[in-house]
Amino acid sequence: MLEMVQSINSVLWGPVLLILLCGTGIYYTFRLKFIQVRKFGEACKLLFGHMKFKGGERKEGEMTPFQALTTAIAAQVGTGNLTGAATALVSGGPGAIFWMWLSAFFGMATIYGEATLAQTYKTTTKDGEVTGGPVYYIQAAFKGTLGKVLATFFAVMIIFALGFMGNMVQANSIGSAFVEVFNSRGIAFQPIIIGVLLAIFAAFIFIGGTKRLAAFVEKVVPFMALFYIVGSLAVIFLNISEVPNVLKMIIVCAFDPAAMGGGALGITVQQAIRYGVARGLFSNEAGMGSTPHAHARAAAKNPHEQGLTAMLSVFIDTFIVLNMTVFAILSSGVLYSGKTGIALTQAAFTSEMGGFGDIFVAICLLFFAFSTILSWHFFAAVNVKWLFGEAAVKLYSSIVLIFIVVGSTLKVDLVWELADLFNGMMVFPNLLALLALSGVVAASSKKFNKK
Repeated sequence: MLEMVQSINSVLWGPVLLILLCGTGIYYTFRLKFIQVRKFGEACKLLFGHMKFKGGERKEGEMTPFQALTTAIAAQVGTGNLTGAATALVSGGPGAIFWMWLSAFFGMATIYGEATLAQTYKTTTKDGEVTGGPVYYIQAAFKGTLGKVLATFFAVMIIFALGFMGNMVQANSIGSAFVEVFNSRGIAFQPIIIGVLLAIFAAFIFIGGTKRLAAFVEKVVPFMALFYIVGSLAVIFLNISEVPNVLKMIIVCAFDPAAMGGGALGITVQQAIRYGVARGLFSNEAGMGSTPHAHARAAAKNPHEQGLTAMLSVFIDTFIVLNMTVFAILSSGVLYSGKTGIALTQAAFTSEMGGFGDIFVAICLLFFAFSTILSWHFFAAVNVKWLFGEAAVKLYSSIVLIFIVVGSTLKVDLVWELADLFNGMMVFPNLLALLALSGVVAASSKKFNKK
């Protein structure tokens, strides 16, 4: 099964999807006149203003702008930052990180468009709940049968990509991290224990709906990100003399993967780009169509402001948190240790922190991945409700809990490949709608910039 999925992904993640994904970001960057650079300062002011914003009148299902941002970041800052970065380094070499950075830079413009459209086309259901997401703006972009077909395809893909396969990845990485901790100490540990505990705590949040989710992520996300950044900086500073070499390695290997020898031999530029963009997408989710579900629910002043806030989520995810993992691994010299995934990240921290290193990573991953599970469940649930109605959400949530338990025990390569498969499939209808509605985004940006 692994070989079959890998062969499909080799085609899916070929030139067409990579060009469409990066091309959309480049197109939006130029059409919005490099908004990720021009409006970066304003976005930062909005972020810190939203941190203090308790929210005024909000409808059922709405969040404060800060809650919407932390829900989006909870989805973005997860396994992709700790495990995905490591697998990108092993599979695509250090050069993969350059392509990850480049795709994230253009992705900031893409996610501005996603959040703007999510706010523009959000709606209120019969029971008074505010909701929105790609299925709504896909139908606005393509009228009639085509819009319905594309929206339905997206809804089905996101349910599998995030609700099922994606959450298996999160549970799998947490289980693997704790297995590494116990096994290194000669203690036998069954990862299914972690899977069951995760399912129990997730069920508690699921039952509380979006209110409980928003209350949880706005408190946990800032703390967990700061905790990981401080620990990572400690590892990097202990190897500060290696940082210039790390930067050189990333840039050189992006265009000549074999130039710096070692385990990078045999890796092509295409592989570096493929794994850099794919893992980057899995991490920051720009263009994937997932985080618009959170941004649609924000009680924002206007679509433009929520778009600016959304841009920062990609910046925080890739250029801050993910880089912590990358520089820790490369500066500590463990890349060619034979380890991969979360075990490689743990090896980097253990090399400088000793016995506490793998525990530190396991704890961080627990919070990162668990918050992602909660956000991804919510994103897919919006589409379950759109497809089948409110009654189907309970069944969907029950299936997610089963996948969390099963995912904690599976072989990591298969889980990642399945996640890549469904992530790639859901990107197509979302990007087509973004391109079709680029005029709406540009008009919104121009209108509210003047105000």
